Amino acid sequence: MKRVIDTALILIFLPIVGPLMLIIAAMVAMDGHNPFYSQLRVGKNGRRFRLWKIRTMTVDADDGLEAYLQANPEARTEWDRHQKLKNDPRITRIGKVLRKASLDELPQLFNVLTGSMSLVGPRPMMLEQEKFYHGTAYYHLRPGVTGFWQISERNEASFVSRVEFDEDYNNRLSLMTDLSTLIRTVSVVIRGTGY
Repeated sequence: MKRVIDTALILIFLPIVGPLMLIIAAMVAMDGHNPFYSQLRVGKNGRRFRLWKIRTMTVDADDGLEAYLQANPEARTEWDRHQKLKNDPRITRIGKVLRKASLDELPQLFNVLTGSMSLVGPRPMMLEQEKFYHGTAYYHLRPGVTGFWQISERNEASFVSRVEFDEDYNNRLSLMTDLSTLIRTVSVVIRGTGY
């Protein structure tokens, strides 16, 4: 039933979301590079899948991260705790706007259509983050475009706390839980507390 509802909701909103995504992609492509970004992530049962996003970082972002962390001990501490940076120098100007409004996540709706993700579920985990994840709930669920971690005060939550969010969601899994999470996601997007 969850899969049916996911697909139905996307097909209903695709006439609105599709053109919006194309407009944003065209704006991002104005710097002469591919507006879409993909990365392998860990999915249900530990299977790998390719997650799609609108590019919000410089083209050489992955190459420059380690050098930046080595030169900035405070950033290294923040990265080790959260697996992200509040003031990430790799993010482009338009990327900051897209992330704040969570618009960079729109291509993940195609991940939902293909079945590698769900609208609601755990935040998709990067391959190199698996060694930090000490839980099991994530592996029983499809990663979500939104979820308990995504609607939390996510800039402040440590990476380790994701296990608690995932366990909580797995224990409360229901249609009403998903609907409530989707409604709260709208509030997060409107308030601009993304990223």
